[in-house]
Amino acid sequence: MRPRTLTGRLIASAVALVSVVCLLVALTATVIMRSTLMERLDGDLQQAVERAQRVEGPGRGGGALVTDCGELPTLPPGQNAGSVTAVFGSACRIGVQITAAGGLSQLPPEAVDEMSEAEVGDEPRTMDLPGVGSYRVAATTNAAGDRVAFGLPTAGVDDTIGSLVRWEILLSLLGIGVAAVGARQIVRHQLRPLRQVAATAHEVAETPLASGAVASLPRVPDELTDPSSEVGQVGAAFNHMLGHVDDALRARHDSEQQVRRFLADASHELRTPLTTIRGYAELSRRTDADPTEAMARIESEVGRVTTLVEDMLLLARLDSGRPLEQREVDLTHLVVEAVADARVVDPERRWRLEVPPEPVTVVGDELRLHQALTNLLTNATRHTPEGTTVTVLVLADPTRVEVHDDGPGVPEELQPVVWERFTRGESSRTRSAGGAGLGMSLVRAIMLAHGGEASLASRPGDTTFTLTFAAE
Repeated sequence: MRPRTLTGRLIASAVALVSVVCLLVALTATVIMRSTLMERLDGDLQQAVERAQRVEGPGRGGGALVTDCGELPTLPPGQNAGSVTAVFGSACRIGVQITAAGGLSQLPPEAVDEMSEAEVGDEPRTMDLPGVGSYRVAATTNAAGDRVAFGLPTAGVDDTIGSLVRWEILLSLLGIGVAAVGARQIVRHQLRPLRQVAATAHEVAETPLASGAVASLPRVPDELTDPSSEVGQVGAAFNHMLGHVDDALRARHDSEQQVRRFLADASHELRTPLTTIRGYAELSRRTDADPTEAMARIESEVGRVTTLVEDMLLLARLDSGRPLEQREVDLTHLVVEAVADARVVDPERRWRLEVPPEPVTVVGDELRLHQALTNLLTNATRHTPEGTTVTVLVLADPTRVEVHDDGPGVPEELQPVVWERFTRGESSRTRSAGGAGLGMSLVRAIMLAHGGEASLASRPGDTTFTLTFAAE
């Protein structure tokens, strides 16, 4: 069965590799050893064949063995025990074997018949002689002209190869066992950093992330983030991913907090005019006074609620990514009109306008761009004292509009959140500063919908809001 763990698979792979190597080495050694021994045996057989060529006829001399063919003549000298000789004469076929005691024994006829297949001039061949055993056999012609087959036993070679195979099996099993133990220790040591990465992942998985503020997630130790190693690359990538998760969790938490503030501020902004409307409605119903003033106040508050709701709906539409109208807009003309309206509404401030000689055009929604410009100018009116100089510039490269004033500036603590919703120049929810705090967030949302951006640079006596448009 395939191991489930990476450690088990690596150990199994190492053991399998060692086993294959041991098997290949054993097979190669066995084949080489058998080939060498067979070559040596064939050499001895060739020497016996050469000696047999000088013998006059089959026999050992001295009447040592009498057969159906008569007394055997002298056999080739120098033969060892177990060797066999078969002579195929014109009148008789006979085969003998040298016994362990140095005597002769007659071969069975079946063995002689098997040896008769050996032809003069053929390479030595292995034959299984019935009743005798396995032999390497070669044939030649003796001095009397008879064909003689001579054989040497292969038992010695077989015993040697058998012993070699047994030792190879024993040593291979020992080597595989050592490899398994060593591979287990090495693999476990090498995979320890990966287990530490996994432990960090489990720790992250056990961290509650569903809601609320989440502390910074644990990280893989720096020593396990070396990009020169595979585990280090995994650790570095994991830490990089955790950084993105941390950012996403913080953004989600900030969004949740923003939604909560949005709901609280929206509820407050809507409750105030609704309370006023309800009060004047009850006053008109319970008294006989002229309802004209009450209706005027009710109408005023309804207008305030309507403006707030329309701004909130516009922000929601912009947040959802709904496309705005796209057509060519004369930005210069738009700014001139907005500044002219501001002069009429707020004559207490000095208004300056700087535009290039050639019209500057952009592609976008003219109504929304006019709203963004108006909000910037209204913001300057509400948060600067009378006599402040407000300068509006239209620049062509890159295309942008700058609204500059020499008023007291935006407080430093408000600058990071000036574009957020319901942010006012005062922390309290009074109306001394003017509107509901959606003006700047609308400006930023409108510019983002046009592919541009809104930015602020402010210090006492020098405040600049910039609307930068995307390059065409």
